[in-house]
Amino acid sequence: MEQRGRLHQQLLEVAESTDTSAPWAVRPFAVAIAAAAAAAASLTLTSKSAGRPPLPHPAPSAPLFASLSLAADGSVEHRTGAAFPAELAGGQRRLLGVGLRRTTILGLKSIDVYAFGVYADGRDLRQLREKYQKLPVSELKENAELIDDALERDIRMTVRLQIVYGRLSIRSVRSAFEKSVGSRLQKFGGSDTNELLQSFVSLFKDEYKLPKGSVIELSRESGHVLKISIEGEELGSIQSKLLCKSILDLYIGDDPFDKNAKDSIQEKMASILKN
Repeated sequence: MEQRGRLHQQLLEVAESTDTSAPWAVRPFAVAIAAAAAAAASLTLTSKSAGRPPLPHPAPSAPLFASLSLAADGSVEHRTGAAFPAELAGGQRRLLGVGLRRTTILGLKSIDVYAFGVYADGRDLRQLREKYQKLPVSELKENAELIDDALERDIRMTVRLQIVYGRLSIRSVRSAFEKSVGSRLQKFGGSDTNELLQSFVSLFKDEYKLPKGSVIELSRESGHVLKISIEGEELGSIQSKLLCKSILDLYIGDDPFDKNAKDSIQEKMASILKN
């Protein structure tokens, strides 16, 4: 088991070295090397398991499109069982939807990295009511301009990440954010954004540990101030409309980590605007 754990971590770290548009994605040239390593580990594990009764087959997982399960006190991401409270910030921010960040390591293994919930201040969202009040929910949930406004406006929002991969290191998180957030900063702000990116990723210091179940919160506060915390401990804050927009775009933008989650989030936003 220890050897398998080391292999998983090595593969995850190799997968981080990829293009900026797809963090934790595949480097084709590494597939052959990883396959050999995986085969060697498989042989070792098989020999150690000889003579033992076979493990029971896991129950079928919920379909990927079933991102959201409602509970009395919040919602649960189906695939991982990660639970999210219905409200944050003393009841001011309401849960809009939950989703899952997945990755494939070198084309060999699919990994659930973290589940996430997106929250918004209902009072702030209603700033958009006048603009959209004449549109029915059926149109609003397909309206790209609604998401653009949510990204641009000074609306207090939180993305709550719950780690579900048990071998995730802070270095992996830092590297992945450097790629994904970096690509969005370039998308919205051009090439001269590296200093801003480094001010963000440098907050994720090696001293922080991320066991399974750890919670990271990325919050846009009033005035486009990004506040970052791990397990309730604030790492720092950065005032930047561009950075706030770039991070939120990962989850509700036009190329989100979880398309089904983005759709359910937009539908919930539309419902809030009509109520």
